[in-house]
Amino acid sequence: MTERNRCWVLAEHPDGMPDLSNFRMEERALPILEEGQVLGKSRWLSVDPYMRGRISKQANYAGGVSIGEVMHGAAVAEVIDSRHPDWKPGDLFETIGFGWQDYAAVDGDALTRVDPELGPEHAWLSYLGMPGLTALIALELIGQIKQGDTVVVSAASGAVGQVVGQIAKIMGGNAVAVASSQEKLDWCREIGFDVGINYREEPDLKAAIAHACPTGVDVFFDNTAGPIHDAVMNNLAVGARIIICGTISLAGQFEKPDMGERFLRKILVARARMEGFLIFDHLDKYDAARRQLALWASAGMLQFKTDILDGIESMPQAFINILTSKNFGKQVVRI
Repeated sequence: MTERNRCWVLAEHPDGMPDLSNFRMEERALPILEEGQVLGKSRWLSVDPYMRGRISKQANYAGGVSIGEVMHGAAVAEVIDSRHPDWKPGDLFETIGFGWQDYAAVDGDALTRVDPELGPEHAWLSYLGMPGLTALIALELIGQIKQGDTVVVSAASGAVGQVVGQIAKIMGGNAVAVASSQEKLDWCREIGFDVGINYREEPDLKAAIAHACPTGVDVFFDNTAGPIHDAVMNNLAVGARIIICGTISLAGQFEKPDMGERFLRKILVARARMEGFLIFDHLDKYDAARRQLALWASAGMLQFKTDILDGIESMPQAFINILTSKNFGKQVVRI
């Protein structure tokens, strides 16, 4: 093969909100396959909020990206060449270990086979992939929604949030969406959320949450941290469950301490439980959760909005879009 591999690498660690200057495109030779690997050609690339932590100098729950290293990220890709007995050219797979590039040599044992009968290809990066799995497994393990529970979801129109709200309704809860625009809230209402709050227009978020949740918040699925977190924590119901899934509101100040209220007294009074959730801790639950999500989608009980940009050249901008809430739904790039 004579093609070159276009790659986006980290040019420098950001100080505050990342911008386009933090990334650099390079052309490299195609990787050489080792035994047990496959050569994949990207069809869809994903950008996700967790990547902000990966490009920070600070320690994170997973290894960071070094200067000059290809950016980390998930992909749906086609097998071009294989030195693994289970994979042949033309097969489609999903993996979180692909990166922002045209081609990657990846371990054949670590790939998820894409089944087009379960959903479209890009769904394996959205409701059949990490966002959907995160929503369902976190709600089952931590949320434990009971009939009539009030469930507040920050970044409710995002990749994870829109699935959380719909599952909350399926489980018998009342879903409250917090999002950044009326257009996004309209979508949330269309897919079943009961109430919507535009955090950019509310002068008093604490009061807005109290009005939307008159009996308090039973389950808080937090994708943002920051002022939204503070407002919800001031409105906890007794026995509340708080799922810490993301901190995207801190993208512009990731390297600095997050200063805010202290909620130990409120957690004590509400006898609340707060737990951080990382989907990578629950690999054994992926298959069953994915089958359930596909069933709901095929039955019309789960809808999903995907924001698609075209061309690998779009990767840095797509990433910045999710950090600044300019995307609408799950952000992917079609290669």
